[in-house]
Amino acid sequence: MGGVLLGFTTIGAVIALGALLAHLEIVDISAQILLSRLAFFVGSPALMVMTIGEADVHEVLSRNLVASAVAVLVTGALYLAGARWLWHHEVPEAVIGTLTATYVNAGNLGIPIAAYVLGDAALVAPTLLMQMLVLQPLATGILDRHTRGTPRGIGRSLLQVVGNPLTAGSLVGLLLALTGWRLPTFVANPVGLLADLAVPGMLLAYGIALRLGPGFGGEGALGEVLSASSLKLAVQPAVAWFVAHWLLGVDGTALFAIVVTSALPTAQNIFVHATRYGRGQTMARDTILLTTMGSVPVILLIAVLLG
Repeated sequence: MGGVLLGFTTIGAVIALGALLAHLEIVDISAQILLSRLAFFVGSPALMVMTIGEADVHEVLSRNLVASAVAVLVTGALYLAGARWLWHHEVPEAVIGTLTATYVNAGNLGIPIAAYVLGDAALVAPTLLMQMLVLQPLATGILDRHTRGTPRGIGRSLLQVVGNPLTAGSLVGLLLALTGWRLPTFVANPVGLLADLAVPGMLLAYGIALRLGPGFGGEGALGEVLSASSLKLAVQPAVAWFVAHWLLGVDGTALFAIVVTSALPTAQNIFVHATRYGRGQTMARDTILLTTMGSVPVILLIAVLLG
């Protein structure tokens, strides 16, 4: 339990610092944009190189991945149904909304929880790799296509996906993991230093946006925020549990790990994407806030039931 609370306390403290800096007028909204861009173009790609490069890629083919992927598909489909028939979103807003309902904080929260609560940081690797190498490239490719003009041909579409800095960093990390190569020290040290920029940059930018952006539920998004948060905290872990336990026969610590990972809150980098593409910022910000607060009792309940 201590690892869960410590992870949330650490994240909350850095977000609160960003809000405090904005409140004291030490920074303004331009600082939030700058931090988001630095996290998107510099810190996050470096983090992906270092994190995925050290992951056990054999875990990608595990039952953990199958259950997590099905949970994402079911939850995402339910959100997209609402985006199409209830909220009538355009494609970019629907993509950001789908990410808020399905994309878990597997990096800066999932890794410490896996290490301190589950006893093995590698347990979060399947979800991390699936998100970085499948969900994120797919989402950013669609966002690039619909916000920056339609590319001509499959070649240019693939080029846009691979050219996304987060995707590029993920692919480099996967290459390192598959081959067992390690970056030479004179490369690994600066890359690791830049990777340390990603998480605090995201969290500080998020805190600034909380203080200076529209109020919670602004821009008429409250109902959608509540729906996406419910899908994230209730439906996604429930589907993961059902698939893992009843269809794949997973029990014990492995089942606990799958369900806890699926119950993690929406990742802060979804707000970075929303800011980068200028779509769904309020939706992303508020869902991250609600799921981050709500995931604490949810994960504690899972620990009581399955731990």
